[in-house]
Amino acid sequence: MNKLWYGDNLTIMQGMKKHSVDLIYLDPPFNSKQNYNLLYTTMTGKPVPEQVEAFCDTWQMDAQKEAIAKSMPVLMREYGVDDFYVDFWKLWMNALRKTQPQLLAYLIFMVQRMLHMKSILRPTGSIYLHCDPTASHYIKVMMDGIFGHDNFQNEIVWKRTFAHGGASRWGDIHDTILFYSASKHYKWNRVEQAYDQSYLDSKYRYKDERGTYRLVVLTGPGITKGASGQEWRGYNPTTAGRHWAVPKRAIAALKEDGISIPKDLHDQLELLYQHGFIRFPQKKGGAVGVPEFKLHLSGGQPIQDMILDVPPINSQAKERMGYPTQKPIALLDRIVQASSDPGDVIFDPFCGCGTTIYSAVKNGRKWIGCDIAILSVKLVREVLTETYRQVEGVHYAVDGIPTSVDGAQELFNKDPSTFQNWFVERVGGFPMAKKSADRGIDGRIYFETRTGLREMMIQVKGGKHVRPTDVRDLRGVLEREDGADLAGFLSITPPTKAMMSEAAEAGTFEYGGVRYPRIQFLTTEDVLVHKREFHMPTRINTKLTTGQGSLAL
Repeated sequence: MNKLWYGDNLTIMQGMKKHSVDLIYLDPPFNSKQNYNLLYTTMTGKPVPEQVEAFCDTWQMDAQKEAIAKSMPVLMREYGVDDFYVDFWKLWMNALRKTQPQLLAYLIFMVQRMLHMKSILRPTGSIYLHCDPTASHYIKVMMDGIFGHDNFQNEIVWKRTFAHGGASRWGDIHDTILFYSASKHYKWNRVEQAYDQSYLDSKYRYKDERGTYRLVVLTGPGITKGASGQEWRGYNPTTAGRHWAVPKRAIAALKEDGISIPKDLHDQLELLYQHGFIRFPQKKGGAVGVPEFKLHLSGGQPIQDMILDVPPINSQAKERMGYPTQKPIALLDRIVQASSDPGDVIFDPFCGCGTTIYSAVKNGRKWIGCDIAILSVKLVREVLTETYRQVEGVHYAVDGIPTSVDGAQELFNKDPSTFQNWFVERVGGFPMAKKSADRGIDGRIYFETRTGLREMMIQVKGGKHVRPTDVRDLRGVLEREDGADLAGFLSITPPTKAMMSEAAEAGTFEYGGVRYPRIQFLTTEDVLVHKREFHMPTRINTKLTTGQGSLAL
């Protein structure tokens, strides 16, 4: 069963079976001002500022990341990383902690997850990591250690945008895709791309009854003493310091015509000549020129490590979802077709708007996708329903999004952080970064007033015990925060009478002739069973504009 997960991919991978995935493609967040989490826009079209803060969590060192960094050498050895890279990590960690702590935080985030990716990848599998030049060289060193330097296959360059001028440097127009295999016995399929027209015009300049062709020499450098060094039809390659070398494509051309291939080299050359595949150029004075093979145009060229023929998604493209980091389906098609077979399992741990999933469906592969943003999961579900519902065999399950009170409790028990984000988003809010959460704010809901955007602060309590002191603390935060008029308290456990009394003392907020309690409560039962919402002015909904319309949270 194909599966779409909501939650932290680290938690999800910890529950996946070893060697259960054939191909991993990941497009993780970069160290860029363009926020990975900029999914949300207000009705005014402005990004919510705290979403930028949320992205920065990945790039901030904290006590949790420090603990992970110290335990990383042990974890690396458990996953078979060579001692050289383990020792390198220790040196690197100490240096980066002093000079580039944000980069160290990001590497901790990525290395921890790549170790689990190595575990779930089959021995015949491959992994493609999409990144930009900001961190690609750091990531490559760690991938060498985790997947093996000998298993590095390609550094692929994708031209992600069109030419533009830089004030003081070369225009940055490409992303990097690092391609590693799990072992030397990995799947690889020939995938072709179209020839550039200028190449066709300059090389394929001849025509015969079989079509357009180019000329390829039938000799290779160096002298040999066997049949490949002997004269054929008046030409001796030895005189030019060369030997006969029949291209594989020439043999393939004979086979396509149903001709049996003899073992003798000269017999092969004769067959090619008799069937019109060899041309003898005539030199001045009647001398015989070097015979050439007619290579007829058929299909395309094998895919190259510079992808210049897959343009970025423009604003009018039908597949455009409005997602900041969306990649073209054609780009994923090339990867999926080259490194997997029909029926194989494709995994995208940062699935975003679902490009990898759509490519997997299109190419007959099974898939697993996950994302920590609930709007991403909803978007993918929407597209699968509307666009791919007529594709035979597109059956999938969505996991990680609670639909019952018991499910919400289970999510909290498994991953309190994901539970917190889910609950905030479920009531129409925006999850906050840790720096905001440390101030007692787990999320915000925005609403429009005549004077501009105002907000309801959200606090989430998932444990069994809630107390009046929790409300007093929330009230203190409400009084302190500029721009906040309301506060919402989300919990699994219902509030006590003492908590409700404490909230009543906070008074009301009046707008448009309506009074709203300044502090309000909602439980998982209120939201999931009774479909209740906070009582507040018309809120600003999260909205993602797609090529098909708008998807609101």
